[in-house]
Amino acid sequence: MNLGMGAIPHNWHEQIINHLAERIVVVDREGIILYINEAYCEFLGTTVEEAINRPVQDVIENTRMHIVAKTGQKELAAVQPINGSEMVANRFPLKVDGEIVGALGAVMFRNPEEWRMYKTKIQNLAEELKYYKTKVEKELKSKYQFHDLIGNSTTFLAAKKLAERISASNSSVLLIGESGTGKELFAHAIHNNSMRGALPFVAINCASIPEHLLESELFGYDDGAFTGAKKGGKKGQFEMADNGSLFLDEIGDMPLSMQSKLLRVLQEKEVQRVGGQKSIPVDVRIIAATHRDLEKMVEEGDFRQDLYYRLNVIKIEIPSLRKRKEDIPFISMSLLKKMEGKFFRKGIELSLEVKQRLIQHSWPGNIRELENVLERAINVLDGKRIEVYHLPLYLRDKEGEGIDVKEVNHIMNNPTGKNPLPISPLKETMAKVEKEALLNALAVTDGNKQDAAKLLDIGKTSFYEKCKVYNIKYRKS
Repeated sequence: MNLGMGAIPHNWHEQIINHLAERIVVVDREGIILYINEAYCEFLGTTVEEAINRPVQDVIENTRMHIVAKTGQKELAAVQPINGSEMVANRFPLKVDGEIVGALGAVMFRNPEEWRMYKTKIQNLAEELKYYKTKVEKELKSKYQFHDLIGNSTTFLAAKKLAERISASNSSVLLIGESGTGKELFAHAIHNNSMRGALPFVAINCASIPEHLLESELFGYDDGAFTGAKKGGKKGQFEMADNGSLFLDEIGDMPLSMQSKLLRVLQEKEVQRVGGQKSIPVDVRIIAATHRDLEKMVEEGDFRQDLYYRLNVIKIEIPSLRKRKEDIPFISMSLLKKMEGKFFRKGIELSLEVKQRLIQHSWPGNIRELENVLERAINVLDGKRIEVYHLPLYLRDKEGEGIDVKEVNHIMNNPTGKNPLPISPLKETMAKVEKEALLNALAVTDGNKQDAAKLLDIGKTSFYEKCKVYNIKYRKS
């Protein structure tokens, strides 16, 4: 049967065959050589003219071509002693209308050195692949734990305690907080503290990926799904996070069209790749985060209400840095410790005036801004103590911004962040502390008395009674 070779000029055929296999031989049913190329003859120390029409065993040492032409059994990667060495060859029977007419032989490797050279190349590629595979696997691990979340302020500790408490659950978590407050660190810590801790943690920023790429990034795509699609297709982030956690940062920036597709995946627990037909089951815990007011976005029709409720099973509000000024000295020292290794420095400290300036600033960029300020200071630092003149100009020029001097002094004199109460009868002091604890718990749980009681580790009835005693109003739930 002609498989299109008729369209190729006849004098091209030999070149094509020689390029497909450098050293080949063709024999008939009796083992007589019908064709052998020059490269093979050169390897054997003969010529095409001398080899043609001769029995193959007279030309090629230890050959089995005449045997394959008789048995019809192919022999792949066969080792054959020749020229005082060993070559590796493939032998195939040739059949026409179901009958054996001859055999084709092709030399894969002329000697062990050639085989070793190819083996080394393959090993290098395998090692490179292993390196990148390990690198990807490391990147899919969570990097932070709860002890990495620094702060002693009441609001921060309440958020941290709630996050620790719910980390063992499989429920969706919604982290609310301004940019730079450490939402991603919370997500890492929640995953690390969960039953899924040893499994993948995959983070994706919904705001940084163009809308037309977001679907294929989340759900993957099949081979040929679109122009430029990678051969064999590609796994999406949901498949990468299977059995682990998927962190969807800046969920409030996700387009409405994608929100409906995300909702379907969360409901059905399966994904369908772009251009694909089959559904792939996935078991993923969702941790979402946003700096935007999702409730307002729902009211204005910019965020799907059903998706909001699906994500907002457990809401944790992470306070901004200006709402926990007393934590600034602790966070600063923790960041400096982290940077010391990066800059090969040791024992860096902050002057008293620098601490005051840091506490005075309103920190619109939160911890991320504080980290940038400290890194900038280390870059221009001569000795070990950061002084005011090492700070950026806007911090040097805005003395007293954003906070009362009395408050600065209070924080400086009370570095633990614990607010000392004036001396009064013990019963009265205990009552004030208890009332503050109740109010803080309700603030963290958004007024949900059941969750607040759990957070305080007391019974529901006891919680109601204490709220009644202190005349605390709460949302019914």
